[in-house]
Amino acid sequence: MLKQPLVIIAGPNASGKSELAVKLAKKFNGEIVSADSRQVYKGMDIGTGKVSGKWLRVQHSVSNIFVRHRVLNKRVFVYKNVAHYCIDFVSPKRRFTVTEYQKCAAGAIADIHARGKVPFLVGGTGFYIKAVVDATTFPTVPPQIKLRKKLEKKTTAQLATLLKQKDPRRWRGIDRKNRRRLIRALEIIYVTRKPVPKHDSATPYHLLYLGVRPEDDAVLKMRIAKRLRQRLQSGMVAEVRQLHKKGLSWRRLDELGLEYRYVAQYIRGKCTRKALGVTLEKEIWQYARRQITWFRKEKRIRLVHSEKEAEKQVAVFLSKINTGILQNGGLAAVKYNRVV
Repeated sequence: MLKQPLVIIAGPNASGKSELAVKLAKKFNGEIVSADSRQVYKGMDIGTGKVSGKWLRVQHSVSNIFVRHRVLNKRVFVYKNVAHYCIDFVSPKRRFTVTEYQKCAAGAIADIHARGKVPFLVGGTGFYIKAVVDATTFPTVPPQIKLRKKLEKKTTAQLATLLKQKDPRRWRGIDRKNRRRLIRALEIIYVTRKPVPKHDSATPYHLLYLGVRPEDDAVLKMRIAKRLRQRLQSGMVAEVRQLHKKGLSWRRLDELGLEYRYVAQYIRGKCTRKALGVTLEKEIWQYARRQITWFRKEKRIRLVHSEKEAEKQVAVFLSKINTGILQNGGLAAVKYNRVV
């Protein structure tokens, strides 16, 4: 089976990856698959930095050597005339799992390929990206309600310490401030009585893995601060109020992390507006540093610092695909051409 191309645009918060991906998708006849663990949720727009797209009904024409020509009429989330998938479609009242995301992304990528377009997997959730590019198989351990209630009583630091004792390898690779993932890892360990399985699956794609990051950390910190001010001015507090009014509990808002956790605390009178800004800026920067650490461990990643660098990398990659260099002796099923 021929491997198909997949371009990944990854990076920390405020690195500019979303807008860069849109520009690249327009130039190279591409469409975008979101890889953000919170942008899947409806109504969580300002706090997650979700692009301001709209759901439109569009016609998708499918015609290649594998599929007879047919036209599909479907609803698609569109931003700046570029289709986006795995975004803005899940109720925030329920927990969307990485396994569900994996299925969504794999399906979207296959659909994009079937229409002769280039899929761009874009986001900052490294765990989601790895699940897709390495076709990770996750343990089929159902939720353990009693165990979760017991673990929920522990602090985040206590959960991380417990995981370190039970499975040092998983502890080294996990976001230690993400309570949900810590609890899930411990849940798997307690049920299977084994460490969380290591995933080293071969990728089903030909990858171009680009990491977007300013060369200077001071620039990234400045962008984070500026973006946070804009979000607060654009109604982020009102967004959280509305989510709570629609039935999201304070506990669920806390689980959704960062902006939603601290804005919810502000709404409940647990901090001042000034303290909210200071705390959020600090916490978002710390999260960005954890994202950078995650992507630094990814050996396949190529850092780019400008749109021009990224465009050159994509052009070379797709040129190799078209000439068969990356097809293990066979030519690509479709041509992936630049759209000017």
